[in-house]
Amino acid sequence: MDDMLREYLPILVFLAVAIGFGLILILAAVVLAVRHPDPEKVSAYECGFNAFDDARMKFDVRFYLVSILFIIFDLEIAFLFPWAVAFHGLTDIAFWSMMVFLAVLTVGFAYEWRKGALEWQ
Repeated sequence: MDDMLREYLPILVFLAVAIGFGLILILAAVVLAVRHPDPEKVSAYECGFNAFDDARMKFDVRFYLVSILFIIFDLEIAFLFPWAVAFHGLTDIAFWSMMVFLAVLTVGFAYEWRKGALEWQ
């Protein structure tokens, strides 16, 4: 039993420190939090409507479109970066498959641009 306690003691100490640190941070946030936020903080920000409004209100579809475009091009970078890092060990097939991937994304971007999806009125 003594050997088992000695093996698991670092884990138990780490768990106790992690829980204690988490509780300290939560309590500090409760104690130090601003009770009455500045009206500027809760005003309409990027989305154009009040922060604490009805959740079922009509929402402009352009916000969804912009977020989907962001996700698409963010994923492009997520695929492109590891490919570029490992480029020296790749074959010609890997190079041309990435060029096809980038061409499809470029055609999609040009289509969205031409249709006015990036215009904001």
